[in-house]
Amino acid sequence: MAVSACSTPPDRAVNEKELRTLGQNDQAMRARGQAERELRTTARAYVERASMPLGLLIVRDHCVPGSGPGWFFQQETDDFRVVCSMDVTAYYGAGPRDVGDTLDRILTAGDHGRSGRGVRESRIPFTHDREGRRLVAFYRGRGTAGRSSRAPESTNLTASGQILSWDATAGGPTRQLVEEPYAGPNDDPPVSRSVHDPKAATVSGIRKRYGLVFRLRLPHTVYYAVLKNGHVRTE
Repeated sequence: MAVSACSTPPDRAVNEKELRTLGQNDQAMRARGQAERELRTTARAYVERASMPLGLLIVRDHCVPGSGPGWFFQQETDDFRVVCSMDVTAYYGAGPRDVGDTLDRILTAGDHGRSGRGVRESRIPFTHDREGRRLVAFYRGRGTAGRSSRAPESTNLTASGQILSWDATAGGPTRQLVEEPYAGPNDDPPVSRSVHDPKAATVSGIRKRYGLVFRLRLPHTVYYAVLKNGHVRTE
C-alpha cells in the first residue's frame, strides 16, 4: 500500500510538511535571527576586544522533528514536536610568533568582563587563570613551561561552553593544524541552513595570509522549540 508523502513516520513527531511550516513561521524566524545576531556579536567581540582579525565565520542551522511514539528508546526530543538549533564557528588569523600576545589579549578581555571593568559583557569567558597564565608563559618562552622545556604544546582552552583552539607552532611538517570546516548539510531552509561568510574564504587562506589560525567554537544554541503540548520555547 502506498504511503502519503504527508504522513508522519512512527519515529517522528511531525512530518516533513509540518516541520517546514513550524520552522519558518514568524516566531521561529524572529528567534533564528536573534540567535544568529547574538552568536555573531560574540564572535566579533574577539575582533573588538582582542584585536584578532576574523577571516571566516560558519553558521549552521537545523530544525529537526521530535521523537514519535514509534521510537523504542527515550530520546532528548521526546517532549517536542520541533527543535531548531544553531552553532557558529569562527576562524581568526595570528602571527606564529604572536601566540603568547594574542592569548594574553584574549585573557585580559575576559578578565575585564568578569571584573566589571571596561566593556560590559565582553562575551569572552577565558581569563588569566592557572592554565591561561601557563599558556601565555609557554608561548612567550618564560617560566618552567617555556619553549626550552620538554613540556607538550597545548593548543586549546575551554570555558563556558566556548572552545578556543589554534595551530601548533612546533612539529614541522607534521604539526597539528586547525582543519578546514566540514562540508555540512545541504542548504535547505528551514530544515538545514549553512552560511559560509565570506563565501570564498578558507582556513588555508587565512593561514597563508597571517601564518597561524585560531578557531572559536561557540556553544550549540537551541533557539526555538515547539513542545507536544503546544507550548513554544525561544531563547
